[in-house]
Amino acid sequence: MSGGALPSPRALLHLLFNGARAVDVVETALRLGLLDALEPGPVTLGTLGERFGLVPGRLYKFLDCLESLGLVRREQPTDTLVEARYSAVPGLRAAAEAVLGPRSLERDRETYAWRELHGRLPEVLRGERSMPAEAFDWPPRTPEQVEGFEASMAAGLGPILETFRAHAPHLLEPGTRLLDVGGGNGTLAAHLLEWNAGLAVDVYNLPACAPLVARTRDSRGLAGRLGFVAGDFLREPLPHGYRALSFVRVLHDWPPDTARALLRAAFEALPSGGRVLVCEEFRTPERLAAQFFWSYFLMGVDSCVSRLREVGFYTQALTALGFQEVRVLPGPFELVTARRP
Repeated sequence: MSGGALPSPRALLHLLFNGARAVDVVETALRLGLLDALEPGPVTLGTLGERFGLVPGRLYKFLDCLESLGLVRREQPTDTLVEARYSAVPGLRAAAEAVLGPRSLERDRETYAWRELHGRLPEVLRGERSMPAEAFDWPPRTPEQVEGFEASMAAGLGPILETFRAHAPHLLEPGTRLLDVGGGNGTLAAHLLEWNAGLAVDVYNLPACAPLVARTRDSRGLAGRLGFVAGDFLREPLPHGYRALSFVRVLHDWPPDTARALLRAAFEALPSGGRVLVCEEFRTPERLAAQFFWSYFLMGVDSCVSRLREVGFYTQALTALGFQEVRVLPGPFELVTARRP
């Protein structure tokens, strides 16, 4: 739902039960181009019907579906059906493309074995059924599991990249060497390098990620700027020699003590004046909604915590460790920065 009050529990459950039909409606609106016409709004039903060759009475019911989802607002100045005016909520077109488009994150998630749990949640909650290790193992153990997981994480980088790009001009000083801790296949690092000509980035990750980062480096033409350092941050100190360290969607996968220990390791690895960047799955209504799949899926995986924490957990932990200039930079994923004195 967007704008206005939240639906009643009963209304929300009506919509959830009709979830597949609701997705069909929004996908159709996206595919037909209706969202492009509705977002500038208001536009009359008659105009929409003529422009897209749609039967007015049927289009009226279709738009009722969108209105029930909170995605479209309606005005009825007269009793005449075709004079009803409609406007999409701001950002609907982009949101529909991001969530329902052919390269959406949700479509990527459909490749995971969530059906192993579907209809069996009572047994899952009692600990009688778990996600089979061959379907999903945490941490990933085989090269195939590592590659699949890191590709999925890269697919979800869109909002994070938007935040980093907005702050890129003043985020890191020219000539900085950044260690991207747990940096996946190097996709984030590659974008940072393309936005900042004076930057060098090494991805720090398990050895199995080395060929994935090499593939990203070669495909993006970043030889000499995108490197890889093999290691295990749960068992080894973080490497020294970097002016900045980043944790992007890493800390939320571990219990609080482990997350604090990793921030402490960053403090110990950074030189005076060095910066740490934290961009995590912070606990907000928007993130809880986007995280629904993983909240469902990981009920069957006890080795993965994946806790959405309030941003205050990280700002307080950084301050307690002695970091200074702790700031929360705005964006689709807030970015926390701090400096070691």
